[in-house]
Amino acid sequence: MPAGAEAGLFCDATQASLRQFQQDRGLHLTGICDEDTWRAIVEASWKLGDRLLVLLAPNLRGDDVGELQSSLARIGFDSGRVDGIFGPATERALEDFQNNCGLYVDGVCGAATVRALQVLARQTGSGPGITAVRELHALTASARSLAELRIVIGQFGGLSTISRQLVRSLRQRSAAVIASDEPDSAAQAAAANRFAANVYVGFETSGSSVATIHYYAVPQFESAGGRALAVAISDSCRSASIGTQPVVQGMRLPVLRETRMPAVLLSVGPVQQALDEATELVKSIVDALEVWAAGSTLSTG
Repeated sequence: MPAGAEAGLFCDATQASLRQFQQDRGLHLTGICDEDTWRAIVEASWKLGDRLLVLLAPNLRGDDVGELQSSLARIGFDSGRVDGIFGPATERALEDFQNNCGLYVDGVCGAATVRALQVLARQTGSGPGITAVRELHALTASARSLAELRIVIGQFGGLSTISRQLVRSLRQRSAAVIASDEPDSAAQAAAANRFAANVYVGFETSGSSVATIHYYAVPQFESAGGRALAVAISDSCRSASIGTQPVVQGMRLPVLRETRMPAVLLSVGPVQQALDEATELVKSIVDALEVWAAGSTLSTG
């Protein structure tokens, strides 16, 4: 219990601890134990080896799954992005690992598999692993144009003026685009995944005086494509000399975690300023997407 906290009371010390947890987990610093924060608290309670990890519906989620994915990636088994969600890609990588180690191949991470992972993990470095390398390679392997992209534009209320303008502008460039106004992050991510999108761009309102472009990042992994797009949008807005000058920040926000493609979420603030500059902001984002699609914002450095 934090120093100064009283048992059973949500006091200032408890709120400070909650805000610190949200910051550590890449969530918005609300100081409120909302649904996303509670799920993160539950997931943080699991450590690798605490339970059997196996492909189930719904998928198992937790820090133990993230540790498994990170360990597999560092030793060369691509389980997909480190998102703490035990899906089909994680099962395939686990079975491949078991097969290569002479273990019984059942796609279940139990005690024997954990021991083998721990032995090999001690012999590897602490780099991003094969997953990050493959994502970067896929993005730099060939240049693309907007007309070749499948894009999902999402918004979480109050910013439909911007999102609709962006959809229209991208369609005029022959991009395949769908829009999502679902209030639930998981629903928007599921729509993007079903659409097999190349990229997701989302908008949410913010009470902050500074706009922020978020991309998916956790201590063990960051989305190279998401970071490159976030930087491209920030640079484009700065070059356009508009009032909305977003900063870039890696986060573990639900919609960024659930999407299986590079994704960014623009937290807009001040909101009225962004709405007044909607035309200029949309043009900056379209220009950034064009640069990003061509691969010129990416490097292997």
